[in-house]
Amino acid sequence: MEMRTITSPEVPGTGPYYANAKELTGFSRLLYISGQIPETADGHVPPDFEDQARLVFGHIRSLLKAADMDVTNLVKLTIYLSDRQYRAALSRVRNENFAGHQFAMTIIITGIYDPIWLLEVEAVAAE
Repeated sequence: MEMRTITSPEVPGTGPYYANAKELTGFSRLLYISGQIPETADGHVPPDFEDQARLVFGHIRSLLKAADMDVTNLVKLTIYLSDRQYRAALSRVRNENFAGHQFAMTIIITGIYDPIWLLEVEAVAAE
């Protein structure tokens, strides 16, 4: 599989951590990861945003591993935030987990299904 970052001088830049567009060619499979929530398998939800974000990104890495993939296979993340106040913390934790790999990304500020969840993240990966 080849993954190419697409840029245009007419579109604002993204910085080093995500891309405006990713082109895939020669891939053999796609993995769609449902929205991952900040809850442990036994139902615990950390109160702190950064801990919730680490947990969610850990779920994504675990599902990638179960599919014999890793973060380099990520093509797109859609991140739902309960409040824009978490933007800087999200960037820190996202960069801890995915530094060095660019993917297409959308962040949406919205109400989330359970009010104790401060974020939810869905992903698409390819190989």
